[in-house]
Parts: sequence; structure tokens; C-alpha cells
Amino acid sequence: MESSKEYFPISQWAEGDRPREKLLLKGRQSLSDAELIAILMGSGSRNESAVDLAKRILRESNDNLVVLSKLSVKDLMKFKGVGEAKAISIIAALELGKRRRGAEALERKKITASRDVFEYFSAIFGDHTWEAFYILLLNRANKVIRHIQISEGGISGTVADPKKIFKIGLENNATSLILCHNHPSGSVKPSDADIKLTRKLKNAGEMLDMPILDHLILGDEKYYSFADEGTL
Repeated sequence: MESSKEYFPISQWAEGDRPREKLLLKGRQSLSDAELIAILMGSGSRNESAVDLAKRILRESNDNLVVLSKLSVKDLMKFKGVGEAKAISIIAALELGKRRRGAEALERKKITASRDVFEYFSAIFGDHTWEAFYILLLNRANKVIRHIQISEGGISGTVADPKKIFKIGLENNATSLILCHNHPSGSVKPSDADIKLTRKLKNAGEMLDMPILDHLILGDEKYYSFADEGTL
């Protein structure tokens, strides 16, 4: 939909309102998401400034950067004024943000709360449109030994073999395990199958003296922790 308001190119804006100049004068935190995206694109279209174009893109993504990050180059190019170069710039910047988040999580390596697990796996799962199941192997100090993908499936589910999980744990001298899988639908409510599997693995872990500390289900920027909810 074309904007009906009068169009003023950014070059005609007050200097303190232009995204690039605003960043230099007031710092990067002073910019809105739309202004940051406008800087990435560099220009708008004939009848729309880069900021207005960015606002339109965000509006179609429910003003949610997580939703925006799932768009492909082709999806972004459907917006009038967005060519391949602009689309690639947006996708690359959002991917860098996710990788930085993952690097920060890796630096922390010691797991002290469910949020640490969420931050750790958020970068690993990225924008999976399929379900995958991972385990996090911990030592006695609750420091990460490594993470291993156990399985991946379709949109509706995946399979986690208890024998494979504990075999890997024993081979890596893990003291405890944390389970994690995603729900591509975005919902983090555990299914009956999730609950049954968690109980089964918890019981097996107790027998092997390799406890399951938690099981996280990841959705869109949110998670469900069996330990936090008292359902482990």
C-alpha cells in the first residue's frame, strides 16, 4: 500500500533526525529499529524514505525482529523499494546479531539457570522450521562439556532415543544432562509426548547417576523449563 502522506527525503530532515547523523550525535541506542534498518538499506524508494520503508517492513512483521529474521531474500524483495542488495544487508545484520548472542552465551559456559540454557541454544537453533532435539552435557561444576544433536524431524515432532542419549553422556564423562528441543510452531507448551519422554529420561538418569537437570522447549524468543515449572 502506498503512503498518502507528503514525502520528504531524509536529506531534507533536520540533521539530528537523520539516522546516520543521529547515531553519531546521540549514540546507537538512541535509534529505533526502523532507523537502524534504514541505515542498513541506505535509501528508500522514489516516494518513500528509508525510514518509512523500514517502518513498513517492520509493521508487516508485527514490529517483531524475530519474525523479521525469518524472512528470506525473496520475502523482503516483495516490498516495493527493496532490492536484492538491501534484502541481503538486512538478513546479514540480523544473523550477526544472533551470532553475537550465541558467542556471549558460549563465553558464560557455566549453567546456573534455565535462562543460560535458553541463551545457549537460541543461536544453535536459529530459525529452524523443523523440530530438533539436543542434549547439553555438563561436568560436576555445571560447566558445558559440549552439546550434541540427537535427532531432527519434521514440523510436528522428532524422536529422542534414551539409549543413545545416555551412551553419549557416558562416553563424554558427563555428570548431568539438560535436554532441549524446539517447537517450530512457536508454542512452548509441552505435549503429552514431551512430558512422557521427560519422565522416562529422568527415571533413567537417576538409575545411571546421571541426572536430567532440566528440559527446555524453545519457541519464538520464549521457552518452557520443566525444572522452573516444577514438572520435571
